[in-house]
Amino acid sequence: MPKNSRKETVADKKLHIELIRQMLTLATSGFGLVAALAWNSLIQEFVNSYVKKWLPANSGIISLLIYAVAITALAVFVTYQLSKLSEKINE
Repeated sequence: MPKNSRKETVADKKLHIELIRQMLTLATSGFGLVAALAWNSLIQEFVNSYVKKWLPANSGIISLLIYAVAITALAVFVTYQLSKLSEKINE
């Protein structure tokens, strides 16, 4: 086997591995987006069904504020937990 064709094979393997990594990243991101949208719908429905009835009429901005705080708290919690997991994996 000529030396040139061996280098192409190693380069092809590296390309395939990188392609698989990128596909995994894109798939994970896509599923993450779908999960985020599902949580978004759940929290909106919770605020509309349970929180709004305790607020005065026409209090849309207050319910949006509650929704924003809930989403932010969830995002911080998940990000913190993933950071801790990443640190454990890298040790």
